[in-house]
Amino acid sequence: MKVSSWMPAFDVRLVCRRLLGSLVGLAVFLACASAPYTGRKQLLLISEAEESQMGKIAYEEGLAEARLSNNADEIALVRRVADRIAAAADRPDYDWEVRLIEDDKTANAYALPGGKVAVYSGILPITRTEDGLAVVLGHEVAHAILRHGGERVSQGVLVQLGAAAMAAGMRDRDPKVVNGWLNAYGVATGVAVMLPFSRDQESEADHVGLIFMTKAGYEPKEAIAFWERMETAGGDGPPEFLSTHPSHETRIANIRKWLPEMERYRPKR
Repeated sequence: MKVSSWMPAFDVRLVCRRLLGSLVGLAVFLACASAPYTGRKQLLLISEAEESQMGKIAYEEGLAEARLSNNADEIALVRRVADRIAAAADRPDYDWEVRLIEDDKTANAYALPGGKVAVYSGILPITRTEDGLAVVLGHEVAHAILRHGGERVSQGVLVQLGAAAMAAGMRDRDPKVVNGWLNAYGVATGVAVMLPFSRDQESEADHVGLIFMTKAGYEPKEAIAFWERMETAGGDGPPEFLSTHPSHETRIANIRKWLPEMERYRPKR
């Protein structure tokens, strides 16, 4: 069981044409793009407006297939925490919207580019308190603010370009040999590039999410208790090097390391 992140759909051909047609512009753009709060350099081949549009479409499609909750108390809880986290994220240009999905078997939540947030009722018994829910929403909103969806799209484009270049360079060889090399390339990039990149994004969202919940007036130490409960609820997972998410032990160790930093983000009384 894990708090999941979102990867938007995209037009590979469109983005590839942009990449191949404007290498100079890309180099300038890469030099300027960096993640808020952490300063990490980012590869972003789509605009934030495009990300937000993708998020809006994905949100509408997801809600159309979901059953929305009519539990007034739980809806009020989710909206209250989401509003405080959104205010802490300080993106008034986002069209913030939050919905509670009635699904007690799904312990999950997500925030899409542009401020579209959904929480599944199955995670509420694990969050238990407002502070616990703030851990989840802080993490998910951080994914959106840090533009992790756009980064995954961009990295996926580069991986596909690499595969296309390999196929072109081997066009005169036996198709079975080419397929074998392409399969090996896919496995290698998945394990050596995509999975570690996803884990790095998850850790970054944990870090910035902790900042958001602290700025919103919640207790960041509660993140440790929440992830301990998630570990108990989720059981055994795959080895960390084969997972898109850090292990619970890694997450908790990182949170302990970041807690002293959170003192500067606490609201002044």
